[in-house]
Amino acid sequence: MPPSPLSSAPLRLRRIHGFFVNGGLRSLHGLPVEQRRFAQNGPLRAVDPNGDYVTGQMYVQAYLQAEPSHDVPIVLWHGGGMTGANWDATPDGRPGWLELLLHAGFDVYVCDAVERGRSGWSRWPEIYESAPLHRTLNEGWDMFRLGPADGYHSTAARRRAHAGQQFPQEAFDTFAAQWVPRWAGHEEITLAAYGALLQRLGRSIVVGHSQGGGFALEATRRWPQHVAAVAAIEPSGAPLPQQVPSVGQPLPPHLCMWGDFLSAHPIWVRYREAVDAYCAAVRASGVAVDLCDLPAEGVRGNSHFPMLDRNSDVVADRLLRGLHSLRQEPVR
Repeated sequence: MPPSPLSSAPLRLRRIHGFFVNGGLRSLHGLPVEQRRFAQNGPLRAVDPNGDYVTGQMYVQAYLQAEPSHDVPIVLWHGGGMTGANWDATPDGRPGWLELLLHAGFDVYVCDAVERGRSGWSRWPEIYESAPLHRTLNEGWDMFRLGPADGYHSTAARRRAHAGQQFPQEAFDTFAAQWVPRWAGHEEITLAAYGALLQRLGRSIVVGHSQGGGFALEATRRWPQHVAAVAAIEPSGAPLPQQVPSVGQPLPPHLCMWGDFLSAHPIWVRYREAVDAYCAAVRASGVAVDLCDLPAEGVRGNSHFPMLDRNSDVVADRLLRGLHSLRQEPVR
């Protein structure tokens, strides 16, 4: 069995470092020079936006064990409008999956996807075609399945959650402080960066959540030789069933995990139907697939963010057991 994610032993890391992958130059010309003030009580100065920019880059934070217990690392990919902060800790201050996976003996790489967090933005409409999208707390309450759409209120005490909800509702506003702008239509530049990371690392277990789960499934299809296993946590997308390769490089084993309250949200019903169809095609091709329906397994009340819910350690343990069963990887 894999090591327990609840270990209290001190972590022994040989290195923590960050780096960027991918990205390229874009040149802009013909833009007006602006006069802006940058220093407190300072003078205006000229800002010339004409010239070269780096765009399409992705930031990665590496946490490397002194003595890793597994033959491959785990890479963590967050969802839409989020950053790698999703994995650091829960909104109410408990250990996040980053810490739990480190205690389980893995090297871990945490990504801020292209145009998120420390990866930085690019100008629009000169480089990005459109302005960013910003998520309201109202939308998050509904889309993340904390409660019904009409259950959100600006006053926290008046919010109405689903019965048995595991998300720490008192920390919802703290969680919302993590949310960042996002852009639509950036799938290819994001996948290019994820692919560059997989090629750099050689071989990894990819764990992706929501939009990151959809990217994880697509990246696995494109670069199966670099993926030891893929775990899609509540993925919001998947390749089409007919895109499952029938010949050539076989796909690695898959784990897809779902929380609770899906039937109350038609969009998530459709997302799951698409993912289930893809997983059925993967399984039919002879690849091992672990379909984890947490409520069906007796783990109830999870939101769209099981790694942040009150029972996040229980869900992490299920993830590790699933990966261990799929891979039967050597433990040193």
